[in-house]
Amino acid sequence: MNMKSSRFNRWNCAALLGLALSLAPSVWAAEPARITLPLWEGKAPGDTQDLGPEIDISKPGKELVAGRDLIRLKNVSKPTIEVRKPKAEIDTGAAVLVCPGGGYNILALDLEGSEICDWLNSFGVTGVLLKYRVPRREGREPHAAPLEDAQRALGMVRFHAKEWGIDPARIGVMGFSAGGHLAAVLSNQNSQRTYKSVDAADQASCRPDFTLLVYPAYLTNPKNGDAVNPELPVSSATPPTFVVIAQDDPVRVENALGYVAALQKSKVPLEFHLYTTGGHGYGLRTTPEPITLWPQLAGTWLQKRGLLKRTP
Repeated sequence: MNMKSSRFNRWNCAALLGLALSLAPSVWAAEPARITLPLWEGKAPGDTQDLGPEIDISKPGKELVAGRDLIRLKNVSKPTIEVRKPKAEIDTGAAVLVCPGGGYNILALDLEGSEICDWLNSFGVTGVLLKYRVPRREGREPHAAPLEDAQRALGMVRFHAKEWGIDPARIGVMGFSAGGHLAAVLSNQNSQRTYKSVDAADQASCRPDFTLLVYPAYLTNPKNGDAVNPELPVSSATPPTFVVIAQDDPVRVENALGYVAALQKSKVPLEFHLYTTGGHGYGLRTTPEPITLWPQLAGTWLQKRGLLKRTP
């Protein structure tokens, strides 16, 4: 299975953010630096079952997104982070932990992972691809094992920030679908680890400095008037958040509306974009739907919040 996606150039934030000269495609003389690290030594916390090897369950030519195949990775028992650095001449020092979706059963590893990291790299942000545990672990909440992985991952990034050329005060999280739920849980459950501390990296804060949620799922409970789910204790400590979703999203727009209302009530800095149509699961790929222009909005939001300023 080829885990390396082609460079995603469709959304060049250079033009979008008025940085055309410094971020033009001509600066890409070589691939940015990448390192892959395991999150845990040996078995991950609470894991006892042997799932077998990781497998891409996609069927080539079927269930395409914007006319292209995608990776649907299953049986992840050895979670990792892949740190993807941008070119040094455009590196802003900001970083984003990227959480692909897949219903907590698979990971859309390229559509909502590696392609997102390439986009972040294109305007100077380090992308950290989180390959968290799937499918759901029997007897545990669907997000429990992934949250352990996400807390561990963000703590590792902040612990190694100086070594990796990252500003420890500009580390965000971004998630799609179930990965959006995971990003939201991490944004609200970070004061203490949900697993036994492993090393010094677990003493570093795992709170994201900002959050981006793209067609997030599982945020509210339709059986309880779409109240925000209990694993999302939104408060004034919740990071500034960007949310985008379509009214016709099959995961239900109420997921986002309820969460956005909770953010507003807690006076969390918020930007929310609601489109009439667009569906679900498009990632960064262009379709005729206007919602696929969301990367422009997200890039502008990051810039306006001062997250893309070059560090001295």
